[in-house]
This record gives sequence, C-alpha cells and structure tokens, in this order.
Amino acid sequence: MGRAYVVGTFDTKAAELRYVAGLVADAGVEVITVDVGTSGAESADAPDVSAAEVAAAHPRGAAAVFTGDRGTAVVAMALAFERWLGARRGVGGVLGLGGSGGTALITPALRALPVGVPKLVVSTVASGDISSYVDASDIAMFPAVTDVAGLNRISRQVLGNAAHALAGAVRNTVPAVEQLPAVALTMFGVTTPCVTEAANRLATDHDPLVFHATGTGGRAMEKLVADGLVEAVLDITPTEVCDLVAGGVMSAGETRLDAIARSGVPYVGSCGALDMVNFGAPDTVPERYRNRLFYEHNPQVTLMRTTADECREIARFLAAKLNACTGPVRFLLPEGGVSLLDVPGQPFHDPAADRALFETLEAEVHQTEQRRLVRVPHDINDDRFVEALLGAFDEVRARGGRA
Repeated sequence: MGRAYVVGTFDTKAAELRYVAGLVADAGVEVITVDVGTSGAESADAPDVSAAEVAAAHPRGAAAVFTGDRGTAVVAMALAFERWLGARRGVGGVLGLGGSGGTALITPALRALPVGVPKLVVSTVASGDISSYVDASDIAMFPAVTDVAGLNRISRQVLGNAAHALAGAVRNTVPAVEQLPAVALTMFGVTTPCVTEAANRLATDHDPLVFHATGTGGRAMEKLVADGLVEAVLDITPTEVCDLVAGGVMSAGETRLDAIARSGVPYVGSCGALDMVNFGAPDTVPERYRNRLFYEHNPQVTLMRTTADECREIARFLAAKLNACTGPVRFLLPEGGVSLLDVPGQPFHDPAADRALFETLEAEVHQTEQRRLVRVPHDINDDRFVEALLGAFDEVRARGGRA
C-alpha cells in the first residue's frame, strides 16, 4: 500500500487540509501533507512538505515561484509541483483541494501521473467545464458545493467523502487479472462494426483497449502509449484530425500521433471517419459552413462532410506524422468507403473526396519496408477489410516484436 498525498495551499486552507488528512490517516493509510502555497510565507500548521521544498523543484529554483505576482507564481508552482511529485516513489494516491487557482496549480501534476493511480480533487470549479483540468487523465473531480473556505456542515461532508474515497482506493487494490498484451483501437459510431469485430478477434491473445475518437479519446490513447502501457496500436479511426483541420469540436490537437511516432510502437492505421467534421447542435455550426453537406447524428452532434481540399490537408497532416514514426507502420485505404455514411447510397458517399485523400497519402508518405500504405477494395466495415487489418497487424507485430 502506497502513501496518500494531501495537497493544497496551507496558507489559506490549512484547516480543510488537516481535516482531510486526519480522516485518511484514521482509515489506516499513511498520509503526507504537501503545501503548494505561493505567498512565500511559512505555514504555522507545519505540513510534512513545505512550499519552499516543493518550489525548489522548479528548474530555476524557488525564486522563480515566489515572485510576489500571483499569476506567475501559480504557473511556476504548478511546474514545480509536477516535477516534485513525479520524483516521488510509492505514490498510492493524491487528493488536492482548492478554488480555481488551486485546481489549476494541482491538476497538471496529477495529469502527469500514470493512469490508475488514484487522483481526486475537491474544487469549486468541478461542476462546470473541467476538460482543461482533467484532459486525458483519470482525475475524479468532486464539486465543493460551498467555497473551500473553512469547515462547515457542508464542507465537512464533501471533504469527508473525498477523504474516504482516497483512503478506499489506496487501501483496496484492483484485483489482478492475466496481463495479456494491450492493444489500443480507436472507434467512432460509424466505424463500430469494424472495431468491434477486430477487438473481438484480438481478445483471445490480447487485451483490446477501445478509445472513442472524441479528442480526449485520442489523447488518452497516446498518453498510455507514452507511459509504455500499450504494446501496439490499431488506429482505425483517426477522425480527430478532421476536426483539427476544419475547426470541429473533437480535435485531439496538433500532437496527434506524436507519442506513437516517438515510441516506435507497432502501428496499423486506417482512414476511419475521415469523411466528417464534428460540431454541436445545428445552430453551433460556423456561418462559413452553412452551405455544406451535413448529417444530424443526434440533436447534440452535427456531422459535416469533408471536401476534397480538406481531405488533401488531412492526408498531408497524417503523412507527416507517419513519416516520423520509428516503428513498423501499415496504413490501410478502404476504397469502398471510410465510414458507414461513406458507402454507395449513404449521404456522405463522395468518391472524389476519398480519391483526393488516398492519392495525397500515396504522394506524401515515404514508403519503405517498415512503412507501407495498403489499398483494400472494400469499405471499412466489411469483414474482408477486418481481415486485411488483422493481417497488417500480424506484420507489424512480427516486425516490432512488442505485441
């Protein structure tokens, strides 16, 4: 059983932090209290780790943290705490608490921890849009309800629940199962038949990890790759690149595929859902796109068909990333359609756009024995495409030797 770390600004929230630490200790878990205050004043409450000790982990030392300017101090302390926590061994779990500043200060360090390490934050901003705090990690956010500004009948209950959740997570490990090699797969609703069949067929000898390609899903998958927790990747649905190129709402950002390229992990990709850009409800679509072809996936999701020009730009982005890959690569081009909506008779069927996508990839990707494009004369959800996909997986597995 590892140690539990209780983290916050002791210059303003000592009572709340001590209350939480006491409950965790009473549950039989060793607790380390950590001060990440930025005032530069010594805490009278004597946490186990002082703010000065944490600040010293900043690349430019504690002076870079205690600047007297709250904005720059919070940014600098966030970096210092990330480096300090990352150097600890035996981290059983972490609980942080704070307002908007404290949450912004604490969460970068938690995001940097491996998936599976318990991470909890009690925050006054936890009931709003928390994507910038959580991103692709498994941080559990507890809305504070009242401000984190003293102990009262509400805060004691909320903080107590969080303390007991941390103690329970640290004390009770997840039951071990047979550790088969983990294979990551990316999926969207319009590639579900392909991914489901591939995952089912891999499950005998592998542990399939399926990620919803919503932006966060792609980043989460690549975080696991960077952490060394994934043995191979079946990137069937890199659709987040469409949203990056055309300004949709499900982009994974400019770094999509970078962790894969750096790691050398065996990689099989495809053109899944490269026919669509995601927006919210119809009235959220940017005015410049009003005359485009749309499909209402549900009342909250509107899909826009990518044009031939956008497909060329998507292909150039993918090609640059594939050319940077150090491991074995196979990238499949489903000539019969890249999604359930891109087959004959369906609203996004556009052979010219698909042709622009495929031909640009073939022109831009530097093909070698290690890195190859493969045209497959079937749509992406056809069983024969799945056969080709798994055949390519066997090739990269043999070349990469990691799965």
